[in-house]
Amino acid sequence: MHLTYHFLRFLAPALSDAFAGNTIVSCFSQSKDELILETEGPQGTRFVRAHLLPPQVYLSFPIQFHRAKRNTVSLFDSLIGEQILSCRAFSNERALKFELSSGKVLVLKLHGNRSNCLLYLPNEVEPTLIFRNAISEDRTLDWRSLDRELNLSLEQFIFLEGNVSQFLPTLGPVPRAWLKDKGYLEKTLSEKWVLMEELIDLLDSPLYALVEKEGELILSLLPETHAKASYADPILACNELFYQALVLGSFEKEKNKLLKSYQEQLKRTQAYLKKSTEKLKELKDSPPPSQLADVIMANLHAFEDPLGPVELENFYTGEPVTINLKPKQKPQDLAASLYRKSKNRQLELDQLEKTLAAKNEQAIALQALLDRLSEASDFRGLKEFKKEHKEDLPATKNEVGSPFKVFEVEGFTIWVGKSAKDNDEMLRNFVHKDDLWLHARQVPGSHVIVRKKGMPAVPQQVVERAASLAAFYSKLKTDSLSPVIVTEVKFVRKVKGSAPGSVVVDREKVILVAPKGPDQDTASNA
Repeated sequence: MHLTYHFLRFLAPALSDAFAGNTIVSCFSQSKDELILETEGPQGTRFVRAHLLPPQVYLSFPIQFHRAKRNTVSLFDSLIGEQILSCRAFSNERALKFELSSGKVLVLKLHGNRSNCLLYLPNEVEPTLIFRNAISEDRTLDWRSLDRELNLSLEQFIFLEGNVSQFLPTLGPVPRAWLKDKGYLEKTLSEKWVLMEELIDLLDSPLYALVEKEGELILSLLPETHAKASYADPILACNELFYQALVLGSFEKEKNKLLKSYQEQLKRTQAYLKKSTEKLKELKDSPPPSQLADVIMANLHAFEDPLGPVELENFYTGEPVTINLKPKQKPQDLAASLYRKSKNRQLELDQLEKTLAAKNEQAIALQALLDRLSEASDFRGLKEFKKEHKEDLPATKNEVGSPFKVFEVEGFTIWVGKSAKDNDEMLRNFVHKDDLWLHARQVPGSHVIVRKKGMPAVPQQVVERAASLAAFYSKLKTDSLSPVIVTEVKFVRKVKGSAPGSVVVDREKVILVAPKGPDQDTASNA
C-alpha cells in the first residue's frame, strides 16, 4: 500500500480544488473491488475511480471513463444529486473524507486488504452503505475514530527511544528504507532525531516520484535518483501510478502469461521434434525385421528337428544369428510375424515422417506467433492478436477455472473435461471441428479431445491412449474393457435446452480399451 497518509494529506486539498462544487451524477462498479463516481461541475466531467483490490490500492481521477454496457451495476443511489463540498485527509490515517451538501459523509478507507468505501447519513457515526460488505468491522465504524493525534515532540521521541514504528506509525516502506539506508539503527539517539527531522522536512515538501523497487512500481515522496517520472501535482502522480501499475501492469502480465504459454508449447514441440527425429533415424538405421524373416525362410530345413536354438548365417550381414522358437511354434509362423512387423514399421516410418513435417510447421508457426505477440504494445493490440489467432491460443491450463486437464501423448495434445459444464465450455470455446472427440459409450463421463488441427491423421496408439483416458474418467473406470466412442468434433452437437455435458453424435465408431489414468506414458500439464 503506497498511498500513505503523507501523500493523502497533499492529495486531499488538490481534490477539494478539483471537485468542490461538482455534483455526483452516477455511482457504479464494473468489478467487485472497484468503485467509480461520476461528477459534473463548472470545469466539466470528472471521475473518482477507487480500485480497492488487495494487496495494492490505487486511486485515479480521470476526466473520461467509458462505462461498459454490460457487467456494470449502479451503487449508492442516495449519492446521486449530491454536491461535493470538500475533501480532507484524516489526521495520521490512510483515509479520505468527502463532505457532501446534504451533510452526508463519504469515506474512502485505504487500509490495504481492508480498504473500503462507506457512506454516512448526516449526524450519523455508523455507515448506512458499505461497498465491501464482507469487511464486517466496517458496519460499526465511527468515521470520527479515524482521526488520530500523534505527539511528534523531541520529548516523545526520547521517551520512545527512537522507535520509529511507535513514534511515526504512518511511515510507509519507502521512508523506512530511507532511514535504514542512512544507518538509522546504528546511530545515537540524538543522531536519530536529526535524521527523523530531516525525513519529516522531506515529507512536508515532496516531489512525487514513480520508482520501481523490487519489480514493483511505487509512489515516493522522497528524492529519487532513478525515478521513472516525477510530478509536482499529486492528482497527476496518482493518475500516472494507477495507469502504470494497473493498466500497463495488467497488460504486461496478460501479455507475458500468453508469451509464456506459447513458449512452453514451442518448447514441447521442439522436444518432440528432437526425440522423434532420433527415433526416426534409429528406425531407418536398424535392419527391417523382414531380413531375419528371409533368413528363416531360406533355412527352413534347419528347423526340421531342432533340439534347441538354431544357429544361422544372416546372408545380409554375414554375421551369425540365433533363432529361438517358442514351444510348438513353426518357423514359417515366426517369419510371417516378422514380415508383419516389417510392414508395420514402414507404416510407422511414414506416419512419423508426416507428423515430424507437421510438427516442424507447427514450430515455425509458433515462433511466428511469438514474434507477432511480442509486437503488441497495448491492450488494443493484444485484443486484436487474440481475435486474429483465437483457434491458435494455447490452453490456459494453469489458470484457475480452466475447463479441462491437459496431457501430451507422442506430440499430440489431449484435453479431458473436468465437469459436465466444463465439457460444454470446452466444446463451445476451445475445440476445432477436425479435432477428435471421445467419450465412454452410454455412461456419464468426461469429454476427451485430441487436438488435430494442422496435424496428419492421429496415430492409432494415440487414439487408444485418449480412449483409455475417456474410459478412466467415466463410470466405466473399474471395467476391464470399456467401449469408447470416437468421432470428429464436427459430428458432435449440443441440443438447445439439453442437460450440461449431453450431446448428440451424428457419426461414430466404437473401440474397446482398458481404462487407464495418467501415468508415466502420459505427460500431464494440468
